[in-house]
Amino acid sequence: MTPTRRNLLDTPLATWLIVLLILFSVACFSVETLPDLGEDTLRFLRWSELGVVVLFTAEYLYRIYAAERRLRFIFSVHGLIDLLAILPFYLAFAVDLRTLRLLRVLRLLRVLKLVRYSSALNRFGQVLYRSREELLVFLAAILVLLYLAAFGIYHFEHAAQPDKYRSIFDALWWAVATITTVGYGDIYPITLMGRVFTFVILILGLGLVAVPTGILASALSALHQEEAAALLRSDSSAEEGTMARGD
Repeated sequence: MTPTRRNLLDTPLATWLIVLLILFSVACFSVETLPDLGEDTLRFLRWSELGVVVLFTAEYLYRIYAAERRLRFIFSVHGLIDLLAILPFYLAFAVDLRTLRLLRVLRLLRVLKLVRYSSALNRFGQVLYRSREELLVFLAAILVLLYLAAFGIYHFEHAAQPDKYRSIFDALWWAVATITTVGYGDIYPITLMGRVFTFVILILGLGLVAVPTGILASALSALHQEEAAALLRSDSSAEEGTMARGD
């Protein structure tokens, strides 16, 4: 089998250098938002951005070159993130100023490159993928509850506060703040039935918060058990191989 050349970017030194480069890029982006920056600082930030893009572009091209299945890498999650990390810089030459502001914000997608270098984040991604069906069902239930909550509070409060609950869409903001137990306090019920209805929605919201936590915790526990079992099998195979060679 032909050895892969991908290992050059997967060594500990290369990994740490790329992580530091990502953090440096995000820090520069944050500094750019400060008002009244001096010309020297702006010049440093521009050259830093150019240097970062050149290095990320070289990394992206090298990963394509070293990949065993290049098209698969290009359209993989990691490949798309690597592309999005550098694409705003090149698109900035062909867009107007309003679009340019959005592209500058998209540079923050470079933070997602950190996923490649964190086993914990990769493990969490696997957990999300395994739990996708349960999470989709939960999301659908939340959306239904949001609409029912908005409809209910609109029914009870519209007559008393027509300026606050003008439509179902205004009531949806209240529903989101209440079900998530944030409770900004900018709009709240003043009628008796509205307050009783709010109490019921709050209780449901507190219960729903625990649902995705339980789903993800269960999937993460199952993944840990599978990894432990795989490690145990690997150790057993190694011991059997050692004993066979000894015989």
